[in-house]
Amino acid sequence: MADPTFEGDIRPLFREKDRGSMLRLFDLWSYADVRDHASAILEVLAAGKMPCDGPWHSDDVDRFRRWIAAGMVE
Repeated sequence: MADPTFEGDIRPLFREKDRGSMLRLFDLWSYADVRDHASAILEVLAAGKMPCDGPWHSDDVDRFRRWIAAGMVE
């Protein structure tokens, strides 16, 4: 299995409404912003607190975790 990339695997997980909800803090569609806040994002994803309308599927949280572990490739 190839390592996940931001553009191919991570950015598509964030919906437009997720982006809009977080835009006052950072842009979920921006590689640099997500990279810079990756551990905090993972923490709330893993706790099931984001997005606010229901947690991500565990496979998606694992994909985000693998992206971080693989060096957060753009």
